[in-house]
Amino acid sequence: MGRILEGVAIALRAIWGSKLRSFMSVLGNIVAVTSIIAVVSLIQGLNATVTEAIVSDVGADSFVVDRYGITRSEEDAEKARSNPRITMQDAEAIRRYSPLVRSVMAESGSNGQVSYKEKLLESVTIRGVSAEYVNFSSYNAERGRLISPSEVDRNRNVALLGWGTADRLFGERNALDQIIKIQGIHYRVIGVNEKKGAIFGQSQDEFAVIPLGSFQKIFGSRRSIQLNVKPIDPSVVDQAMDDATIALRIERRLKPKQKDNFGMFTSESILAIYRQATAGIFAVLIGVVALSLVVGGIVIMNIMLMVVTERTFEIGLRKALGAKRRDIMLQVLAESVTLSVAGGIVGTSLGFLLALAIAKLSPLPAAVQLWSVMLGIGITAFVGLVFGVYPAMRAARLDPIEALRKE
Repeated sequence: MGRILEGVAIALRAIWGSKLRSFMSVLGNIVAVTSIIAVVSLIQGLNATVTEAIVSDVGADSFVVDRYGITRSEEDAEKARSNPRITMQDAEAIRRYSPLVRSVMAESGSNGQVSYKEKLLESVTIRGVSAEYVNFSSYNAERGRLISPSEVDRNRNVALLGWGTADRLFGERNALDQIIKIQGIHYRVIGVNEKKGAIFGQSQDEFAVIPLGSFQKIFGSRRSIQLNVKPIDPSVVDQAMDDATIALRIERRLKPKQKDNFGMFTSESILAIYRQATAGIFAVLIGVVALSLVVGGIVIMNIMLMVVTERTFEIGLRKALGAKRRDIMLQVLAESVTLSVAGGIVGTSLGFLLALAIAKLSPLPAAVQLWSVMLGIGITAFVGLVFGVYPAMRAARLDPIEALRKE
């Protein structure tokens, strides 16, 4: 251990003594580790944000039935366009034929105008929901209350506003019991949803929720709806999806050889596609980082060969005084690893700052992970070790007499 620490101290003195050369030596490592930290931080931030958004929208313990489902190719998308729209009869069929289903919520949406006195908001998302929406966690009133099932069933003109919509319409004023207009029709505000924030700069709080029947009066009843289905227990989601599939095939009188003409997915289905996409980014990152590390490692090896040449007399003197081959190798390797890790630490700091800057200046979120920091420094230590072996062996094989003559 004492020899290793001595080698580290010598390396630190050498780095400090020739800062520019040291910086140029580890530039490849700095670039590689900066890439690792910045990209991993952004991907981890994206993962957390996207997962939260998808689970919040779909629900971790439920699944969605819609007209199109998840399409993986243009051909699939073209076929899905011929699917008939999802109707309330489909929802009733799932309730009737699916014993593992606890609740079925019908929902539809469209952009529309929301106004209060002189204030007019364009392109606000208007959502119509069935009475079962209270059984799902999509909405949670921060002020006031949710629309009750009886109000939904009676198509009362009441609305639950998203936090952003309420803020833009009323500012500091109390939004509750105020009369607003949605597409020119009066609605009473009975609640304001909790703040959800933004994803990729897109606000999740610009919406108004009204009863589904009322929504269909405004936007038409032939619009396809989406069904959110909650099973009796999260552990039976797959079985409940099978039940719902059978129920819809019965309702739509599909023959055994006919394919499903509806889509069905869970939050995990969407997340699997997302993870597949980010895995590709990771693969590209690994290639770029590996190339940078190889270049950085070759530069470090050249620098260490130069160091060995400069210290030939010193090495010869140490060997003449009794130092063994392994002592010389250990010293050179310690210097090589220290030099490489120094680049890794600088790269980690730059990557961290770069991720924060991107998160600050763009809608992309960032989350620095401890494992990525440890990975970055660990890789640079490995590179320093591998590319320091040859200079270390060359130094260890020096003949002390020949080395002393160099002076």
